[in-house]
Order: sequence, then structure tokens, then C-alpha cells
Amino acid sequence: MEPLDTLRLLLSGLLFGLGLLGLFKAPVAALWKPAVAATEWGHVLAVLPLASLLLPGGAGLGVWLAWGLAALAVLLLLSSLGRALGYVKGLEARFARTFGSVQPAAFPGAPARPAPLVLRDLLSVSTPKVVPVRHTYREVEGHVLQLDLYRSPEVTRPLPLVVVIHGGSWNSGDSTQLDWLNSYLAARGVAVAAINYRLAPRHTFPTQRDDVLAALAWLRENASRLGLDASRIALLGRSAGGQLALLAAYTADDPAIRAVVALYAPADLNWGWAHPTNPWVMDSPKTLSDYLGGTPAQVQDRFDAASPIGFVRPNSPPTLLVHGTRDELVFAEQSRRLARRLKEAQVPHLELELPWATHGCDANPAGPGGQITTWAVERLLAAAFQERSL
Repeated sequence: MEPLDTLRLLLSGLLFGLGLLGLFKAPVAALWKPAVAATEWGHVLAVLPLASLLLPGGAGLGVWLAWGLAALAVLLLLSSLGRALGYVKGLEARFARTFGSVQPAAFPGAPARPAPLVLRDLLSVSTPKVVPVRHTYREVEGHVLQLDLYRSPEVTRPLPLVVVIHGGSWNSGDSTQLDWLNSYLAARGVAVAAINYRLAPRHTFPTQRDDVLAALAWLRENASRLGLDASRIALLGRSAGGQLALLAAYTADDPAIRAVVALYAPADLNWGWAHPTNPWVMDSPKTLSDYLGGTPAQVQDRFDAASPIGFVRPNSPPTLLVHGTRDELVFAEQSRRLARRLKEAQVPHLELELPWATHGCDANPAGPGGQITTWAVERLLAAAFQERSL
């Protein structure tokens, strides 16, 4: 085979393999981020196998094989978008039945998302940049804990507040994680406080929960000077941060907490221990024991106390859950189990299980998962922050 034909075959094979990650769970940790790319940027990456077909070259079995692999790669990489287009049918009606029919307020240069998925926005979703101000909310055991407050200078009235809690298996991450959404919401009349907290394994539960509660207390105490409406608060967390957001929302017994959003979060840590992930992707028993300070046999009380599912009550705040069906790191059954418990308690909730998506499905704001998540979060906040709450 000619060198160019060999290059075409190798490129087509690699892109075909990437496309397969849009259908199947990543078998090892190194392929998780490529899986996110295949599912949330697949509609962009599909251009690459098409480009490989344009390479000049000869004939023969190798060339035909390359063309075949490239064609299959295109179909695989576009499959997530195709499934997303089917998924969003009826989504607006589902949302209205659960949380009411609401239309978020429009701000100059910062319109609300018009629909769950907009094809013209698949390359980019623009939003005004809001620069955060960093504040120290707690000093404890030699740690200076800070938060980033996003607040549009264009709005002078007290603003409702979203507290964002980052993920990272409780042992990594910080307040800058996936901060696009923070600016997006802040440009649309909501203040956002993205917080840092102490990390495992050096600090075990309930340290992280206590830091979240301390941040909430500091924000309330300083609401007047920061221009915040402390009577309208929502919590939002990703992955491990979602567990902390749910736990704080369900245990605070605070009417000011109007809603909680958990993106691909573990809600039942006992179930998580009994159903470990693929160890080639993540050693979930070690992650849990590092966070909680031991195994269930050693610290059962902490597994119970850290599981939001055990604290759902009829007066728990309205809840939005977003999870990818094929999540390799936190199984979608975590959100399904919580949704069933919320239904039993008659708590308004909506579980969005995205059939094509994996962990971190909102990483690309313009991708299918990112657009749907932003649309749902924006509308939940509009409903929750009405003068009369849900």
C-alpha cells in the first residue's frame, strides 16, 4: 500500500474506534474523556472521517477498507446527535407537567435557551462573560476556604443565588470546574457562588458537608452587602458535588433552598459500595472508603449519613437529576433510585436520563448534553425563584 493509503487507513481506523465509544462504555479510564468527546463533540468530529475520504490515493483493498471504516465512523459519531433529537421530543411538556410552564426572563445580550436542543448552536453557545470575585468564607484547621461569586454588574437588585459544588470524586477539583454555566446564569439575573471545600483522603466525611453548610451560612450572613436574596437559593452539583448538593438540600430543612440540581451524582453510597464500577475505569470502593474513612463494616453510620436518598421527605426541595445511561463512573441507577424515592415522597422532580451520554455530559455547552442541561437548569431556576416557590 502507498504511504498515503496507509495513513488513510490508520486515520479511518482510529476514528472508527472513537465512534465506537459513542455506543459502548469506555473499558479503561484513559478512554473516558475520548468517550465524552465522541458523545458530546461527535457532530463536529464527524468531519474528520469525511476529510480522510478526500485524501488522494490509489485503489485496492486497503483503500476500500479505509473508506468503509470512515463511513461507519461518520455514522457512529453522529449517532449521539440523532438519539438526542429523538430524546427532546416531548421534553418541554414533561418539564411543564412537573415544574409548571415558565419562561426565563430575558436580559440584554443574554437570551434564554429557546428549546432543549437547537441545531444552529451545535458549534457554539455564546454568553456574556461575567468575571467572578473571590471571597474567603471560612478559615479552619489552617485551610483558607474560598468561593467565586459571579454577579452581573448590570443588575442592582438583590439576586437569587445558585451555589455550585464541583465534582472530582471528593479528592480533586475546584471552583473553576466547568465554569461556563456560572457565567451563563450570572448574565441572566442569577448570582452564582462556586465553592471550594476540603478534599479526601486527608479530610473525610462529614468535613465536605460541613464546608458546604459553612459556605451557605456565610452567604446568608453577607447577603446584603453582596447583593443576594437569601430567601431564594438553589444548589447545583456535579458528580461528587451533586451528592453534597443533594445532602445539604435534603438535610438543611431550609425553606430558602428552593431547588437542587444533581448532575450524574451518587445518591446512595451503600448501593454504590455494593455495585462497584469497572476497576479499570475507577476504583470506586477505594474512592468511597477514602471519602468516608473506611468500609461499611467499619463506618456504616457514615455511609448512611452521606447518602442523600435516606433523607428525602415530602417537603424536600424540587429536584432535577441529569444522568447519562452509559455513565462508567457513576451508574445511572443512582439517579433512578433517587427518582423512585422522590416519587414515593411526592417531591416534584424530573430525571433526565440521556441514553447516549456518559459522565460529564455537560462538558460541551454546545453539545447535546450541554444544551439540554443548560435549558433544564435555566427553567428549573425560573420556576423555583418565582416569588411564590414551587
